[in-house]
Amino acid sequence: MWKRKELLNPDVPHCSGPEKKPLEIYMFVDPLCPECWALEPIMKKLQIEYGKYFSLRHILSGKLATLNMGRKKRYDTIAELWERTASRTGMSCDGNLWFENPVSSPYLASIAIKSAELQGRKKGILFLRKLQEVLFLEKQNVSSFDILKSCARSVGLDVEEFVTDIHSDSAARAFQCDMKITSEMDVEEIPTLVFFNSNIEEEGIKVTGYYPYEVYVQILEEMLSERPERSTPPPLESFLKHYRTVATKEVSVVYDITMNKAEKELKKLLLKQKVEQIPAKYGMFWRYNDI
Repeated sequence: MWKRKELLNPDVPHCSGPEKKPLEIYMFVDPLCPECWALEPIMKKLQIEYGKYFSLRHILSGKLATLNMGRKKRYDTIAELWERTASRTGMSCDGNLWFENPVSSPYLASIAIKSAELQGRKKGILFLRKLQEVLFLEKQNVSSFDILKSCARSVGLDVEEFVTDIHSDSAARAFQCDMKITSEMDVEEIPTLVFFNSNIEEEGIKVTGYYPYEVYVQILEEMLSERPERSTPPPLESFLKHYRTVATKEVSVVYDITMNKAEKELKKLLLKQKVEQIPAKYGMFWRYNDI
């Protein structure tokens, strides 16, 4: 039922590594979805510990982009969901956005991500994360062209090319391709992960929603013919240097330590001026300083 759909869109560059990994994960996301944001700590941990066994492909579902966002009742519902998700998961998102500075065009935010991807999948992933930070932490309208250009500039995109691509058929086709895959694979909720092995004819394993880390590891173990070897997380400063901005919650999950312990370790880096604090409605975020 959930056989792999090859992304045949010629406008989107494909990753090419020195060797093909045994598994592939399709991650269906929406940039405005708080549950997708809440899954970030688990996905970072999975990639750090078992990333040598799988490649990750982000698919934009377009679920929230198709909503009629113009009704206040809808804003109330979304704001409440954001607050519940933040308090439950520790990944802060401020529902007041929907009353103070609501996203006027969810569709444009998705198109912008596909435009960033045209400059490389890694750039697309960096742009998605930056857009989420601006949305959930800074309460910015991520359908504003000024905000989108700022996000593009901060992750090293060619901003002029990025703006041109937003208005191009290429970005629109790439987004339509993602939505077609979402439909054909019967993805009705986000986030959803679909795990595939190297046999393109075999069905994938679909996991919908937010689960404990161990569930995803168990699926990897079941799909591999060998028991996967867990990699050790890098030193904390290296982790921050790579990801640039992280939540205390992400450090806690990746390093298997309590929130208090994570905060103490991060404050050590703060005293060394290696990081700066970014207060959030729920918890704290930390940005790496290039000194």
